[in-house]
Amino acid sequence: MGKLFSKQTSILTRFIFKREWVKMIIWIGSIVGVTVAVAAAFTGLYSSEAERQGIAQTMDNPAMTAMLGPSVAIEDYTFGAMFSHEMLLFTAITVAIMNILMINRLTRLEEEENRLEIIQSLPVERNTYLFTSLLLAFGLNSALALLTSGSIGILNIESMDWNGSLLYGVTLGATGFLFACLTAVFAQISPSSRGTLGLSFFTLGFFYLLRAIGDVTAEWLSLLSPLGWVTRTETYVENKWLPILLIAIISLLFLFISFWLHAKRDMQDGFLPERKGRIEASSLLHHPLVFIFRLQRVTIFSWLIGLFILGVTYGSVLGELETFFESNDLLKELLTPDPEFSLVEQFLGILMSVIAIIGSIPPIMIMNRLYKEEKIGRNEWILTHNINRTKLFLSYLSLAIIVAVLSIFFSIIGLWIASVGLSTDPLGLDTLILSGFVYLPAMTVMLGLATLIIAFKPNILNSIWMYLSFSFIVVYLGSLLQFDDWLLALSPYGNIPKVPVEEISYSYLAILVGLSLLLYVVSLLQYQRRDLKG
Repeated sequence: MGKLFSKQTSILTRFIFKREWVKMIIWIGSIVGVTVAVAAAFTGLYSSEAERQGIAQTMDNPAMTAMLGPSVAIEDYTFGAMFSHEMLLFTAITVAIMNILMINRLTRLEEEENRLEIIQSLPVERNTYLFTSLLLAFGLNSALALLTSGSIGILNIESMDWNGSLLYGVTLGATGFLFACLTAVFAQISPSSRGTLGLSFFTLGFFYLLRAIGDVTAEWLSLLSPLGWVTRTETYVENKWLPILLIAIISLLFLFISFWLHAKRDMQDGFLPERKGRIEASSLLHHPLVFIFRLQRVTIFSWLIGLFILGVTYGSVLGELETFFESNDLLKELLTPDPEFSLVEQFLGILMSVIAIIGSIPPIMIMNRLYKEEKIGRNEWILTHNINRTKLFLSYLSLAIIVAVLSIFFSIIGLWIASVGLSTDPLGLDTLILSGFVYLPAMTVMLGLATLIIAFKPNILNSIWMYLSFSFIVVYLGSLLQFDDWLLALSPYGNIPKVPVEEISYSYLAILVGLSLLLYVVSLLQYQRRDLKG
């Protein structure tokens, strides 16, 4: 380990930091900025104890427990308890995503694009580059922890003391570094960057679902998930530091495993064997759409299965949610503006907006692959055959749209199957389909923005994830923080009608569809003109 702290480590650290500092600042600034804004907004929106206790009653139900984690201090729902309960878990997931993308980019993707081989040809220890990448991740998460803690502490909000603020920030930083180390392990196991991302995001989703099921049905399941440990810190209430110690121990374990695996494998190789293909390819592979699907089928199927399980998870609590609503008079008063609709139907709109935003991830990943294949140089090989740029672009776009439709469909089917089996008065499949597919135009707009970036400014491709995160924040927290309509209008998901409570605005959906088509056409024309990288 002593050799890792060398002059070469210092040089590599400065080199990588010069390449990544803009992305780091954007990530940290966005996370800290949103955290501070939400904390400050809570004090103005819920200034009285009665208002906070009303929100506490709203949050104390199986559905919200599955989404956010178990409620703490419900009897005394202070600003700190409310903020931690509603923000900590999803912020930790955002930090985990930041680390997954960063470590995959610095390790497996660098190796895949042959840049790491050049570095390894210099007088550098074998594990130095991996160590440098993780060292930079540790610094990034440490900076995020300190800035988050300090920013919240300076606000000097009642019940949000410095001890709780420090724990809040450290929880985010520790969770981020845990997933950085876990991604480093997957970077050694998987033979490609695509596989590394797939394994990392699948594991993150699995941990979230395991925690959700455990928090609602059996707590011991939740304790098997690092995201379950995050909620057990009980920040601003009991301020438990033991889960952080556990996260640190597991992080170190993953850290040493990644070094051990990295020392044993060959460059451009992975421990998971690549399955040998057939001697003669199917004639269907002559079409780029089928070929692209073949390359990304594992990622596609993994996401569809994950979204189906997500639907089952939320559907399984609808029965308990109905019982909870009926026995809670205060909640009825808070959430029933129209007696024609049940409280479950009102909750369905919030649920579908979350599912739609999560379901936008796989189609965007498929479209982004167009540029990643271009950077590696593989698109040049395809374009030398009887396939032009238009056909290649439209093939990626078509597959992305198909996956967007399937993402909503699989989530709805999972939700419907679980609710039929567990609810005494389940919602009809037609209602669920309508409430879910009404978000499809918004998903196509988000996909259109991804194509626009690929066509005009592909080097800022990751900014689409920032915008998707922004959309999640304004949609998820919009009603809670009483955001202005103009802020919701900045996201394509913001003004989608909450079916069945709200009537469908076909004119608004038509505008979104038209905007999507415009983005696709402009992107295609520009993609045909610009130089390819490789």
